[in-house]
Amino acid sequence: MSTLSKLTVRRSQERGRTHIDWLDSYHTFSFGDYFDPRFHHFSDLRVINDDLIQPGGGFPTHGHRDMEILTVVLNGELRHEDSLGNGSIIRPGEIQRMTAGSGVMHSEFNASSTESLHLLQIWIHPQEKGLPPGYEQKSFETATPAPYALNHASLAFQCIASPTGEGAAVRIHQDAYLYRAALNAGQRATFDLSSNRHYWLHVATGQVEMEERVLQAGDALGLADTEALLELTAQAPQTQLLLFDLRRP
Repeated sequence: MSTLSKLTVRRSQERGRTHIDWLDSYHTFSFGDYFDPRFHHFSDLRVINDDLIQPGGGFPTHGHRDMEILTVVLNGELRHEDSLGNGSIIRPGEIQRMTAGSGVMHSEFNASSTESLHLLQIWIHPQEKGLPPGYEQKSFETATPAPYALNHASLAFQCIASPTGEGAAVRIHQDAYLYRAALNAGQRATFDLSSNRHYWLHVATGQVEMEERVLQAGDALGLADTEALLELTAQAPQTQLLLFDLRRP
């Protein structure tokens, strides 16, 4: 493959952090009291919070607006309630999408009184403001990848969020796609990068190698203005990758 150009490395230990009695949260991009002008957003990707929530802990009812909010649970169970009347449990193998739009209130708590909860909460700017609030939850663990998700990704990658919401993907109101790969040690995943798109690769769990560069859990790469084949090899069991395919600003 050609050497990747305009590559940004974001190491796990360099992220912002919020640590209180029930929450240990790492912020890939500026969030709350943490501000980093170098990592405020990436295209329309605004937030990736890597949250570890203690048993019984959680976020009381609070509001959002004009944001597409995705939640991927890595371990444990998340209890969700919102002002739209939704009440659900989100488990590993599922993705939740909430369109905050013109305004929505919700709460999120660890559903267990004994086990910790590990999740990623992701915010993406929508194409327009004032959208009707909405909610969607899908299981991707046993779903067959839809053909449209394979145009430029290996079978290892599965599309779990897209503008159309086909198959196992939830619908997001933006020209953005989220792919997930679950790999065991030695397994590979590839993705054809386009120079007309921006990409953000986040290592959710495990470890992966790319062009002799090793990325640990929590590490990330930003890729822009690059036409090449992204080749990734898992270096640890239970490696999970999230790849964001975003519009060129």
